[in-house]
Amino acid sequence: MATFRLPLSGDVSQTINPWNWFMKAGQFGLVNIDLGSSADPALENRILEDVGSYGRQLGRIGDALGVLLNHLDTADFTPAEHEIIADLRLQLAGVERLKRKARKSEAIPADGGAAHHVP
Repeated sequence: MATFRLPLSGDVSQTINPWNWFMKAGQFGLVNIDLGSSADPALENRILEDVGSYGRQLGRIGDALGVLLNHLDTADFTPAEHEIIADLRLQLAGVERLKRKARKSEAIPADGGAAHHVP
């Protein structure tokens, strides 16, 4: 069957995703979230898409800090510095507890996920 096109009407392909309209403007429903300004917003968006969300990036930093804390000699720390480290350890432990809880709540297939495992 022949394709009929009006003048200047070539092929047009556009994905319409209304969620993007809200996300790009920082509007989530009735709540405004200001993520701050960036010197290079396009680069920041690319990092978020290709590398990971802010939460993923902070999670990796937290994991690395946890490793460093396990090898840190705090003998010379002041009481205030000990408190700061203790607060960070509590926060990292809370994040890990929530991650474990989320993993447990995920449905596990009857085969234990073996069908989806790629060696």
